[in-house]
Amino acid sequence: MHKYLFAALILVLFSTAANAQNSKLGTWGIVTLVLPGDSTHKWGGYTEFQGRSNGAFSQFQYYEAKIGVSYDIDKNFIALLGTGTYHTYDYTDLSKGPITNETRFWEQMVINQYLSRLKFEHRYRAEQRWVNGDYRNRFRYRLNMFIPFNHNKIVAKTYFLSVFDEIFLNNKTPNFERNRVSAALGYQFDKAWIVQAGWVNQYNYTTAQTNDKNNILLMLMYRFHHKNASPREHLPTTTD
Repeated sequence: MHKYLFAALILVLFSTAANAQNSKLGTWGIVTLVLPGDSTHKWGGYTEFQGRSNGAFSQFQYYEAKIGVSYDIDKNFIALLGTGTYHTYDYTDLSKGPITNETRFWEQMVINQYLSRLKFEHRYRAEQRWVNGDYRNRFRYRLNMFIPFNHNKIVAKTYFLSVFDEIFLNNKTPNFERNRVSAALGYQFDKAWIVQAGWVNQYNYTTAQTNDKNNILLMLMYRFHHKNASPREHLPTTTD
């Protein structure tokens, strides 16, 4: 039954994309490679590439590339140091090059809760950002919930639901900067490959104006494993 729900979601997304106005619906594509830690191997890491378009599968305007090193204090507490590069374009004229360039460093702590079928991820992040040469701080909190459908754990051959909300704050007025909310259906093929497809809305706030936009979300994850790694459930979280 769940595989039909997943297929239906894909069809709805593509149908919506075909009929939506470019200004109303964008696209986020995410590819993540991750090496998670475990009880034997504490150190891990990841790299992630993301592209966004102003329209549904059209009008490219943004890309980012990130890398990070993680340390598993235990399965419920994971620390990470990361850095990334972020570039925004005018989708009407890509030849002009990026109009916004950003370099970012961050420190974060992830706290996981496994409550039978219901799993929660609490992510706390502090960012140091250089946006077109100007320095900024930002603080983020994300609550992510996962519900597997056909297994108690998210393991091989598992369909699952992922829902999250994230707030973005800074240390300058106005302190509230952004809210991001998402819902997606996912499938874990085996211990390595995971896909998700769904919706993400991003609401931005400034003193001059506010705006928000709905986007199609497509994510592909490949999970490496340490040699002789201890078996453990890992949440299929989007790293961004």
